[in-house]
Amino acid sequence: MADNLSHNTPSNKKKLNLRVNKVARIQYLQDFFFHKLTLFFASSVLIVLLGIIISLIISAWPTLKESGVGFFFKNEWNVVNSKFGGLSSIYGTLVTSIIALLIAVPISFGIAVFLTETCPIWLRRPLGIAIEMLAAIPSIIYGMFGLFVFAPIFADYIQPALHSTLGQVPFIGILFSGPQNGIGVLCAGIILSFMIIPFIASVIRDVFSIVPPILKESAYGIGCTTWEVVTRIVLPYTRVGVVGGVMLGLGRALGETMAVTFVIGNAHRINASLFSPGSSIASTLANEFGEAEPGLHYASLFALGLTLFIITFLVLFAAKLMLSNIDKKKGVKS
Repeated sequence: MADNLSHNTPSNKKKLNLRVNKVARIQYLQDFFFHKLTLFFASSVLIVLLGIIISLIISAWPTLKESGVGFFFKNEWNVVNSKFGGLSSIYGTLVTSIIALLIAVPISFGIAVFLTETCPIWLRRPLGIAIEMLAAIPSIIYGMFGLFVFAPIFADYIQPALHSTLGQVPFIGILFSGPQNGIGVLCAGIILSFMIIPFIASVIRDVFSIVPPILKESAYGIGCTTWEVVTRIVLPYTRVGVVGGVMLGLGRALGETMAVTFVIGNAHRINASLFSPGSSIASTLANEFGEAEPGLHYASLFALGLTLFIITFLVLFAAKLMLSNIDKKKGVKS
């Protein structure tokens, strides 16, 4: 019996080694193919991004070659005479986005403070869900609401009030002059603010929630009010994240298309009055791309698209850098 065991032991070891080697090869191949597959998926994002950039540059090249950087500073858009400048659309994009931020940031800040500091527990979750649902509403619905509901109310009540009050103030009065038909840059900015409030409020709420409770409890313990806790504890601790959330909202506003197209008026001109119609980069692309023929008009639209891509990319990149500082405070690797 001992002879049999000694005789069979090398054979058994050999079979065991073969089996182990086979399993190891299978595991190696699984890891190898899994790594290559995930690498392909990750690389595809960069490939698509580079493809978009290259295609935009190639398609916009005739305009960039014709006008150079002057395209971005020329206030002219004449399809008949093939003279194009992107300044009016860039101006409209920036002005409507700034108006939206001026309205949305204070409201979003108030929502975030209420949800994190003073909101009853039973109301916190339903209100948070309602805010998230607002973010899920398609932009075209906001545009229809702006055109058919808000614009008439804006023209009948808000514009006359602004004209009779702020319109009489020196220096800023010109901003509130002009036609009072409800359609224009100011209306587009207000509708944009409705759209970005849920995004900014959600980010600021999440940022406020990372403040260590012991800091706030200590402040309340020595008699601080909610206002003092928010302004002296919460905001200093989260200011970079708050700014990052605002920048994310700005990135959302810059690229908005349908809602702005409905209510901005779609006129290629720069006017000091916020009541006057204007245009944005996104609305210009939506209105004219389907009718543009190959040539300078077509290339100019791609140049506007390239401009919007660069502006939005820079804004979102800055927001990511700011939010990464908040992740470091939480101990999370960005």
